[in-house]
Amino acid sequence: MADQSILRITRELRDIQRGSDLSIAVACKDSNVRHIRALIIGPPDTPYEFGFFEFSVKFGREYPTKSPAVNSLTTNGGRTRFNPNIYAGGKVCLSILGTWRGERGEEWSSAQGLESILISIQSLMSGNPYENEPGFENSNTDYDKKNQQAYVAKIRHETLRVSVIERLEGYLGINKYNGSYVMPYTPDVETDNRGDMGFEAAFEPFKDKVKRLFLWYYDSYVKAIDEESKKHSDGSRFEKMPFEGTGNTMEGTFQYTDLMTRLTVIRMRLMQESDGWVTEGKIAASKESSLANNLQRQFEQTVELFKKNDAIALDLELVDSNPFLWQLVLFGRPMTNLDGGMFRVKIYISPQFPSELPRVKVETPIFHHRVSKDGQLCFLVQKPDELCSYVEAIVAAIEDENPAYDPRTLVNLEASRLFWGSVEDRKVYSRKLRRSAQDSSEF
Repeated sequence: MADQSILRITRELRDIQRGSDLSIAVACKDSNVRHIRALIIGPPDTPYEFGFFEFSVKFGREYPTKSPAVNSLTTNGGRTRFNPNIYAGGKVCLSILGTWRGERGEEWSSAQGLESILISIQSLMSGNPYENEPGFENSNTDYDKKNQQAYVAKIRHETLRVSVIERLEGYLGINKYNGSYVMPYTPDVETDNRGDMGFEAAFEPFKDKVKRLFLWYYDSYVKAIDEESKKHSDGSRFEKMPFEGTGNTMEGTFQYTDLMTRLTVIRMRLMQESDGWVTEGKIAASKESSLANNLQRQFEQTVELFKKNDAIALDLELVDSNPFLWQLVLFGRPMTNLDGGMFRVKIYISPQFPSELPRVKVETPIFHHRVSKDGQLCFLVQKPDELCSYVEAIVAAIEDENPAYDPRTLVNLEASRLFWGSVEDRKVYSRKLRRSAQDSSEF
């Protein structure tokens, strides 16, 4: 029974890790597959948008007959209740977990699993989380509607402050008070509720992923701050909800000016980190380290592969002969919106590759829904440990003319609005893209 349980958990972990869902990630230490760490990305168009919410999941020996125990780790040290069903102390109230009394048929069954649990938690992160409070269906007064708006407002602020900014500041060792560098943050086991699940504080499996996604979604964070700062003046207090009690609430004040400053520092520090990879890589290459030699071989193999592919016109070279910094020049296909374009893309490779994945920046200005204003390219890689796969993914993301709609991949807000807008909007998008392609040869 125990062996079957381990096999089931291992299979579920593998399926999620191999899947294409950008909004869910899972990890565990090899020494204990029953103790899982999970990351849920806040859904678009909600106050949780692109926030990073972490959970611990503990599977008992009777799994899947009995549901696992789930605990929220994103709690601001046990001080912030992010949802009527996600408490400040870490408790997650869901009928399938047996922590909430639901309707018949909503209880746990062995047909469910880790992914269904995470999707259920993510469904709590709605555009109006107030609706998760029991009795909501009877709340139609102006007072209740005002509470709903106030609740959404403070969740949006704390999502940015706690789940995004403070998390990244911790990863990067940034002193939030003045932006100076301090020793990297080590989570406190007790206040982060991590001791409950038996995790060591140093286990941070999503650090690299969160950094990359932060760069993708930076413009969305800025947009949220710009919009909300017009509604809530600095220093104005959060409103307390009727269902919030002592020790299980979300208290604080709006401080959007401070959040914008801190957001900017994080982005700058991530850019410096990428540049640092190049410097470290140059040293590693001079010493002919095994990783440097491996990257050199992968570069040579990738060049040869694309020489044989007549369908894609590109040049690939190492910048300053450094195998940790690749430069790709993609030539736009004839008879497309990219026709005549010459797009220079840099691939920054970490000295910790593949445990830390490459970052990609489009150096040439391009008006594209998958490329942010500052050149961050949103792309999906099939084989993260093979650099050839990155080149393929970069080309596919830039050239794709008919992508499936996925708001988690749209990192240029203006371009996305036009691309997925009306027929006339789409024409405007195409004109802007063609113009950027024509201008690219002068960059």
